[in-house]
Amino acid sequence: MMAGSHIALGAAAWFVAAPRLGLPALEPVSLGLAIFGALLPDIDHPKSWVGKRVWPVSWLCSRLFGHRGLTHSLIAVIACIAVLLREDLPVGVTAPLVVGYLSHLAADLLTPGGLRLTWPLRGTWALPLCRTGSPFEPLVVALVLSWAWGNTTERLDLRAGLRSTGICRLLAAEMPGVCEGVAPAATAVPWRPWNSLAWQGGATPLSQTR
Repeated sequence: MMAGSHIALGAAAWFVAAPRLGLPALEPVSLGLAIFGALLPDIDHPKSWVGKRVWPVSWLCSRLFGHRGLTHSLIAVIACIAVLLREDLPVGVTAPLVVGYLSHLAADLLTPGGLRLTWPLRGTWALPLCRTGSPFEPLVVALVLSWAWGNTTERLDLRAGLRSTGICRLLAAEMPGVCEGVAPAATAVPWRPWNSLAWQGGATPLSQTR
């Protein structure tokens, strides 16, 4: 599927999986990690979205494993599960990445190109529902995304998203509706060099020095 479809399906997968993992579905960082994970398998394709951004790594993966090779195989699935089960890694990071990654494989499984699940052995597994880039692809993606969003009990809180950026530390007075309950940043007193020359107590004033 196209990169835009993988982004949408990665988000949809996270909307469904997050509540079952006890994590917030609409938390911006987690959602971003899920979307990034949904693009990650195509690191083996130098012309993909992620491949263009890490071209040397992508070119090497393409030369060694080919497109839809190792990164789209059962080996990658097992690696994802192993990462998710690691207790020394933060689940808030690993879970969205793994969910997004697996959503990519599930999406590619629905195309005629399918997946080489038993890589390095030959053979392709597919449930050819739609061809990559066909008019039917965005329809399938829209239906899945709508279903996932409809089953999400959370609702997007734009004010919380703005507060998470730290903007209330600077503009609390100007944005009371958004920043209610957030303390503004303390105003720093500007330093002036003549402050250090102020006369104090028993010290002799500079004007009286002979």
